[in-house]
Amino acid sequence: MPQNPTTRKRVTTLRLIEMKRAGTPIACLTAYDALSAAIMDQAGIDVLLVGDSVGNVVQGHDTTIPVTLEHMIYHTQAVVRTVERAMVVTDMPFMSYQASPREAFRNAGRLMKEAGSGAVKLEGGERVVDAVRLMTENGIPVMGHLGLTPQSIHQFGSYRERGNSEDEADQIKRDAEALQNAGVFAVVLEKVPAALAAEVTAMIDVPTIGIGAGPGCDGQILVWTDMVGMSTEFRPRFVRRYAELHDVMTDAFKRYADDVRTRSFPTQDESY
Repeated sequence: MPQNPTTRKRVTTLRLIEMKRAGTPIACLTAYDALSAAIMDQAGIDVLLVGDSVGNVVQGHDTTIPVTLEHMIYHTQAVVRTVERAMVVTDMPFMSYQASPREAFRNAGRLMKEAGSGAVKLEGGERVVDAVRLMTENGIPVMGHLGLTPQSIHQFGSYRERGNSEDEADQIKRDAEALQNAGVFAVVLEKVPAALAAEVTAMIDVPTIGIGAGPGCDGQILVWTDMVGMSTEFRPRFVRRYAELHDVMTDAFKRYADDVRTRSFPTQDESY
């Protein structure tokens, strides 16, 4: 990877499809703020998803339901300001696309125009294809999301994996084909059996991005605070922890507080 990030080519929908065809895995992470997004971009992450998981990670909610369109615009604007290479995709939050295709189109347009996002993501298959088609036919790139769909938590009642039964698996495959036919450039597969995810990946021409869906997908995505170990409570088996920042940060905060209380910070050299 070139040392100067400004010389690196921007990741686009076409580039992601080319990566699938070439068998090049796609690395994706969530992002919610300018600083962490800049670090991820410099590290070579291909896609940054401004996820409605901001409701859990940043806002402290139990679900993603309270997140609004204005929240997503705000956080996308922050991410976009510091990203030079990665493609930025924004989640469409709950009730921003379910009422009608035209309302979904208008709200997606706001995310593109006001927030500067490179694409939008929405949950669901056959039930959202009219909205997806209206967007893609009018220049808005769309990423699909199948399997576990967190915005439907109150309908399903749990965060269990999807696609274990024959009926669920068949529906996921139908949904994937329907989304592809409606023009999506990629599909997230969340918490579905690895064999099913691999089958869907082979079925469709656009990339699949897995989260808890096994190694057979074209790419992988994780919530960035999970994979760097900032949370001590959430430890699902699909999250590999690449750091333990909770421990590192807790130690730093404690040492700072001790130094302030013992008046060992600041020193004369740290003063004006």
